[in-house]
Amino acid sequence: MQAVAAVAREVSAAVDPAERDLLVSAAWLHDIGYAPSIGHLRFHPVDGARFLAAQDAPERLCALVAHHSCARYEAEERALTAELAAWELEESAVMDALCTADMTRGPQGQRFAFPERIAEILSRYGEGSVVYRSITRSRPDLAASVDRTMARLAAVQPR
Repeated sequence: MQAVAAVAREVSAAVDPAERDLLVSAAWLHDIGYAPSIGHLRFHPVDGARFLAAQDAPERLCALVAHHSCARYEAEERALTAELAAWELEESAVMDALCTADMTRGPQGQRFAFPERIAEILSRYGEGSVVYRSITRSRPDLAASVDRTMARLAAVQPR
């Protein structure tokens, strides 16, 4: 999570200045649902969002955690779309930047280009696994989020 938060800080210029702290907070918390003590559904985006909501975290932060990195595809695979629907899917520069941060860092914090990160995820999970199917289905949307973030960064960075 530290590496994802570091990338979120790096790409935060792609979002409105008023939303940069939210982006970094979501990056820090996006995988909190993996903690065994809070993983009741064993679907970390929803488990994390539920935990944060129970701590009175802002609704938008909970929604970003719930929907990070196209979680809707895995929710469909796991028959948990109703549970995910408790939080509204946000299509925004913040969500794109959060996805970009998550999709360019590996589980040990290693830096990856997007295609390498997808390959890394697929290599960790068997071809028949829920995660493999979900990542394969969500890849175009994930790529679009990364592309939009990179375009936003290019537009604000001096030449």
